Amino acid sequence: MASAVLLVVVFVFDLVAFALAVAAEQRRNTATVNIEGDYKYCQYDSDIATGLGVGALVALMASQILIMVASRCLCCGKVMRPSGSRTWAIVLFISCWVFFFIAEVCLLAGAVRNAYHTKYYLSSDHTLSCRELRKGVFGAGAAFVILTGIVSELYYVSYSRANDGQLSYGRDTGVRMGNL
Repeated sequence: MASAVLLVVVFVFDLVAFALAVAAEQRRNTATVNIEGDYKYCQYDSDIATGLGVGALVALMASQILIMVASRCLCCGKVMRPSGSRTWAIVLFISCWVFFFIAEVCLLAGAVRNAYHTKYYLSSDHTLSCRELRKGVFGAGAAFVILTGIVSELYYVSYSRANDGQLSYGRDTGVRMGNL
């Protein structure tokens, strides 16, 4: 049986990760061009989106670690009984890791690029363009956080169902050769 406490804790971590990713998308850096004498430079606002993105990354990672420890990462626990739940657990396990990887890459790339753009660039050139983080990077991360959360919880429930009850075969699965 799936642990309701674990599912609630994982849901809370995923909700926090989603909220931080959405907040990072809303608070990403913007730049203004300032002129001082012959030089133009880009001045960026606060760097809070980087911290929010890293926080979302850590919360999602904690959620994934909890699910994988509870299910023993699908491969280190007892053998699952053959059933439809086992098939779904395997499919959802793979999907969970794919979505998790994409979400982590989006959040990490967004945090790194956002932090990179908080530097000041001096230029005497007339055409100065201030680099900013592309809109939607943290938003994509937030979308994949939701997908990861849904799929990981479905994986854990399927895994728990596949491990419930007795095995469908008896203890002795060998071929009897004694009496013919």
